[in-house]
Amino acid sequence: MPEKLRVLRAITRLNIGGPAIHAIILTRGLQNDRFASVLVTGREGPREGSMRELAVTRGVRPLVLEELGREVSPTNDLRATLRMYRLICRARPHIVHTHMAKAGTAGRLAARLAGVPIVVHTFHGHTFHSYFGRARTALLLQIERALARLTDRIVAVGEDQRREIVAYGIAPASKIVPIPLGLELEPMLKAERERGTLRAELGVDNRVRLVGIVARLVPIKAHDVFLEAASRVHTLAPTTRFLVIGDGERRAELEQLAADRGLADAVRFLGWRGDMQRVYADLDVVALSSNNEGSPVALIEAMAAARPVVATAVGGVPEVVCDGENGLLVPPRDPAALAEGILRLLREPERATAMGLAGRAHVYPRYAAGRLVADVERLYLELAREKRLVAA
Repeated sequence: MPEKLRVLRAITRLNIGGPAIHAIILTRGLQNDRFASVLVTGREGPREGSMRELAVTRGVRPLVLEELGREVSPTNDLRATLRMYRLICRARPHIVHTHMAKAGTAGRLAARLAGVPIVVHTFHGHTFHSYFGRARTALLLQIERALARLTDRIVAVGEDQRREIVAYGIAPASKIVPIPLGLELEPMLKAERERGTLRAELGVDNRVRLVGIVARLVPIKAHDVFLEAASRVHTLAPTTRFLVIGDGERRAELEQLAADRGLADAVRFLGWRGDMQRVYADLDVVALSSNNEGSPVALIEAMAAARPVVATAVGGVPEVVCDGENGLLVPPRDPAALAEGILRLLREPERATAMGLAGRAHVYPRYAAGRLVADVERLYLELAREKRLVAA
């Protein structure tokens, strides 16, 4: 029996978002008397933002495989797989756990070629709709079904996502285990202490209502829907201001769209922020307009900060937001419904406050980091017993 189970965790890149936070928390948390963990990652794109600083502050120093972060192509994917294979042969892990599609492909293939006993993959979201055309989506489904046969367990970040993965025929339900995200939510629980800081920075007084969206500026997040909703809200509540937190490939396009909608003075693009508890503290409403979503990190953080939320009912969002209880749900691609939800929360402040407090009670400690580490540790030990790597 090994003194410790060696875990090699591979993620495509540590760009700002839930998967990177998830991988960092697990790498740090599973560095103990039972496990030794290493994190392998590619490099982030220039507009994605990076969570490497978070990793370093948590004592995690990732190994960089350049090929993992590069665009998908047969040649580059082969190189990534070969590099992963060589690394795995040197590290000799008992467990390879992959996150995100590129690392999931290269990492699982390399792990099986190298004879790794346990292979696990986490779906943080999926690209089976709203991302690509029909032909490419069909190819991706075939690839994921083949990779699932090389995988001992597939982790879904919620029960709804688990059902979706089963419905797409990726793997049988018995192979997929739901393990919700875990986040460092404790700073968000104290967000009220920061109230007024962001408003002072922006030169906005307490009479102005602030509506924010926190998301990568990429097509799947549908910021155009948010901006159309903002235009409708601004017509009826002209003193409302809108904050777009995040960055990405669509920034210039969205800034122009805001100007075209007559919102140049009402919308502020703040880019990525490292002080999200201050941001959430001063937002009156947090919105999400995604067409597809795994487990919504921004909503979980906002709810931990006791902020009322309105979001599209896609993917794993309904597991986090219970419509009418701790937030509001609206259909995707429906700016009128999103605007109506925002206005409802702005016009009913007492109800919005109650929803915010209900949201905090719902997400904490359910989505806390300690719970995530404990759940994954149990999964690893269960698989290790099945493979007779540890005593039953």
